[in-house]
Amino acid sequence: MTRRLLQAVAALALLLVALAALVWWLNVRGEPDLAAAPLDVPASAEQIARGAYLAKAGNCAACHTSRGGAPYAGGLPIPTPFGTVYGSNLTPDPQHGLGGWSATAFWRAMHHGRSRDGRLLVPAFPYTSFTEITRADSDALFAYLRSLPAVAEPNRPHALRWPYNQQAALAVWRALYFRPGTYQEEPAQTPEWNRGAYLVRGLGHCVACHTTRNAWGASNERLPLSGGLIPMQNWYAPALTAASEASVADWPLADVVALLGTGVSPRGWVSGPMAEVVLRSTQHLSAQDLTAMARYLQTLPQKPAPAPPPRTAPSLEIATLGRQVYDNRCARCHGDTGQGAGGVYPPLAGNRGVTMASTANLIQVVLHGGFAPATAGNPRPFGMPPFVLALSNQEVAAVLTYVRGAWGNNAPGVSELDVNQLRSTTQ
Repeated sequence: MTRRLLQAVAALALLLVALAALVWWLNVRGEPDLAAAPLDVPASAEQIARGAYLAKAGNCAACHTSRGGAPYAGGLPIPTPFGTVYGSNLTPDPQHGLGGWSATAFWRAMHHGRSRDGRLLVPAFPYTSFTEITRADSDALFAYLRSLPAVAEPNRPHALRWPYNQQAALAVWRALYFRPGTYQEEPAQTPEWNRGAYLVRGLGHCVACHTTRNAWGASNERLPLSGGLIPMQNWYAPALTAASEASVADWPLADVVALLGTGVSPRGWVSGPMAEVVLRSTQHLSAQDLTAMARYLQTLPQKPAPAPPPRTAPSLEIATLGRQVYDNRCARCHGDTGQGAGGVYPPLAGNRGVTMASTANLIQVVLHGGFAPATAGNPRPFGMPPFVLALSNQEVAAVLTYVRGAWGNNAPGVSELDVNQLRSTTQ
């Protein structure tokens, strides 16, 4: 690289830094510091109860409660591709929590992604979805959090790499990928559909997992709910807009409601990160809200199924090994021909979860087990034990290759490299 080219690169870098600083300054100019905002009037019992329900709908405790810690006291490490983010203390502690906050400051955090003092919040806090909730729901949620026991748990600073830990970088990100806006009802749709859309798009923040992200961590707004690999967890959240993945457009409405409310239905069951969502969140929602969400999910625009990639016949060694592993480890529950067992163990023949293009979930389930959540409607779920210590990478790849090509399934095989990558990177 010549000296002139190096000078040009340095000049461009300085220009980008200056631009980032300008965008940051424009973002924070005139923003009031709400640190000294007056406290609000006491909330009513009805508002607090409403907020408790909304906290379940938003699954707030999942990120703001550390393992073994007090509810909503923060401290949970959340790994991201840009470093580790820590859930903040949402209890009413005056020093570390929301004790000195007002409803207006809380609304600004939810709607605009700004802290009480005007600082920009990292988008691991899904304000890009929460921006759609109403002010009344934000106030109710705040009233509930202020009713919790105060816990003097200091907030841990995020451990993000440079430049992702800079306010200027966050300002540039927001300029590119975020616009605040409250949910606007669709007049052509029913109130039930609009309620479902409000929950799915807003508090439910389903797009956070079920949509692909770019290199900067922003969701693809042109393809919402079209499926994506969950960063750092290595689970694939399947597309809710594709019949070949997780669309429920052709399901009976009652089956969709059952899946959201109990984790199991005649058409399938949830595991992995979605099992936690059902456990902590959707099982606690009313039948009316679950039905509304189901109605909305059934009307999502469907994308055409892509042509399946060709399946290459495995070698005789892999085919034989895969069949042997299946007969010894899997057939007892899933049947000799992959037919499953009476609604207890799912069939593998014709199962779209088996033949999806992404094999991440299959590998995860074989290695680490797969269990539906224990819910009020399904208190003792059946599950699949982990084989991470019992099967080698070759055996896992072979059995999955066999299953994806048996009993009418016609999906490409799984390689040892695929298995090794997930085995070595799963947290």
